[in-house]
Amino acid sequence: MAQKPRPCLILSIAYLDHERAVVSYIPRTTTLRSSRFEVPQQARGMAAGAFDAQGIGSVPVAKLERRLGVVEPAVVLQVEKAIKLWLHLP
Repeated sequence: MAQKPRPCLILSIAYLDHERAVVSYIPRTTTLRSSRFEVPQQARGMAAGAFDAQGIGSVPVAKLERRLGVVEPAVVLQVEKAIKLWLHLP
């Protein structure tokens, strides 16, 4: 059974030719739990939702389907803060 595509925020730097073509992602959810690791986000054409830092993962670039848009810089900074909190980074 194939999984249905899910929107996510890609947080990775460009990889070099000799490195694995892998990116890190933060999933976007519409099932909110009011967690301190969720960053609310509104996007045109999408239901209200949030990026969930607890769902951070990595995936080969080949698994990505298409770009849906660009996330506002302020939201990206909030996601970075939530990831640092979740991973207990300074």
